[in-house]
Amino acid sequence: MSNLIASSRMIAVVGTGVSGLSTARFLREQNMPFVLFDTRENPPAQDAIAAEFPDVHCEFGVWDEGLLQSADEIVLSPGLPLSMTAIATAHDLGVPVVGDIELFVRHVNAPIIAITGSNGKSTVTTLVGEMAKAAGIDVAVGGNLGTPALDLLAQNAQLYVLELSSFQLETVTKLGADVACILNISADHLDRYDGMPAYHRAKQRIYYGAKHVVVNRTDPLTQPPLADDVLRTSFGGGADFKNMGLREQEGKSWLCDGITALVPASALKLPGRHNIDNALAALAIGKAAGFPVDVMLSVLTSFSGLAHRCEWVADVAGVSYYNDSKGTNVGATLAAVNGLAREDGKLVVILGGVAKDQTFAALLPALKTHARSCVLIGQDAQLIASLLDGEVSYQYADSMAQAVAQAQAAAAVGDGVLLSPACASFDMFSDYQARGDAFRQAVGGLQ
Repeated sequence: MSNLIASSRMIAVVGTGVSGLSTARFLREQNMPFVLFDTRENPPAQDAIAAEFPDVHCEFGVWDEGLLQSADEIVLSPGLPLSMTAIATAHDLGVPVVGDIELFVRHVNAPIIAITGSNGKSTVTTLVGEMAKAAGIDVAVGGNLGTPALDLLAQNAQLYVLELSSFQLETVTKLGADVACILNISADHLDRYDGMPAYHRAKQRIYYGAKHVVVNRTDPLTQPPLADDVLRTSFGGGADFKNMGLREQEGKSWLCDGITALVPASALKLPGRHNIDNALAALAIGKAAGFPVDVMLSVLTSFSGLAHRCEWVADVAGVSYYNDSKGTNVGATLAAVNGLAREDGKLVVILGGVAKDQTFAALLPALKTHARSCVLIGQDAQLIASLLDGEVSYQYADSMAQAVAQAQAAAAVGDGVLLSPACASFDMFSDYQARGDAFRQAVGGLQ
């Protein structure tokens, strides 16, 4: 095989998921030779790969590591860690390891708005994209959300708005975004990272080369270690004299830009108090990007949210049902429980799945205050039960249908039932969307 490509620059694309195949298509368009690697002997897309890339050499299962080490560059899919032995060895031998976002940065010819965070990044990315579109900008939105970044280049847009995960940021050297934002940082993916400092460092890479950074005043971990001359805008908490925040005025909470009241919080269609912070973040990012204020406010007051993110599903017999299946970590679930807390009732919270080496202690105060009871599902349900013992009532369920039925039985009129598992889904479901769809279906069957 090495003789076949000895005279050409060769790229090793490692991982054949969505981003890996996006990378392969991009490299083919650039007429750059590449080889596909996957740790699985029979990756799900194997037949599609054979049909789409019949002349591309593939290494599935056991690899020829000499071939990997002979590559000019490795493009690693975000789902695979840099610490993999074969990848780390090749890197130690001098083979550069990048990701699809690094390739995107090399080829993009328009400004980038980059957004990351443990929670809320899909909502904020979508909001910012809608604001840009409403402002008449030819915008492309994607990255970790929806369309892979390299696929967006074909749109030749005036502006790119990217949601980026910590996994994607690990392999970025200098993103150079026009506006970069970390929304918040809470414990997540600790099954991949050696503690919070490593996770934090990955998130902070979004600021490398940024022209303007947007930070959360209420979360010190979002503050960048940058020189003082880098432009900064902030959001969150009470309004100050020059940044986005919340202020009480004439008996109402208002989203404010400095001393200027913009819109009452009650005018937002996004459910939950945590979405006020998401709205403030979108305003701060839009302000940094130069979007007109009236356009941003029009989008904010019409946007009703994304599927599986504190999504209202139905009201049944005086109880509201919310699908927050995207709540795959403790921080997300904490935000959902606090954000959807009832003034005239309590929440019944469906929790559980794959814990990803998280601890759940941070949830307990909110659950004690706002939860009537919990229904526990999935592989690590007992870990959560050990936290709740003697503090919050709970029961186990073997399926989503059973969990919803038990939640309905436990709820009183005026309560809410919230699916926000604080865990990954792949013990019982193919992904969080399938889990949320199962919840919707079960709620649809209630009477």
